[in-house]
Amino acid sequence: MQATVKWVDGVMFVGETGSGHAIVMDGPLDHGGRNMGVRPMEMLLLGVGGCSSFDVVQILQKGRNDIVGCVAEITAERVDAVPSVFSKIHLHFIVTGRSLKASAVGRAVQLSAEKYCSASIMLSNAGVEVTHDFEIIEV
Repeated sequence: MQATVKWVDGVMFVGETGSGHAIVMDGPLDHGGRNMGVRPMEMLLLGVGGCSSFDVVQILQKGRNDIVGCVAEITAERVDAVPSVFSKIHLHFIVTGRSLKASAVGRAVQLSAEKYCSASIMLSNAGVEVTHDFEIIEV
């Protein structure tokens, strides 16, 4: 896996993945930025949410569950020091589908958290308290 981050100006950077996708990262005005892109630490949260969501959806689909939607709401706390690392991350999954069983959704979330989501497990192993929960919306 490879990526490139190129400085544009101020505190704006463009990141490009090895697969050819790009994203703008920028800081707030009070840090010399123009608020033109996502913050790097927000990118970490998006990565954790994307990784975990991918797992949850895949596990539920492979289990032949009738899933039609999955949203991960991610909240995080950072320490009040430099470096301002994450101390806690919580992922709340809102899974939408037909006749979904809480046991199946719970198992998918647990498997992601404990076995499959590289991003979440890596942060947890580094001392970040990563928690998960879910709700089901029937359609």
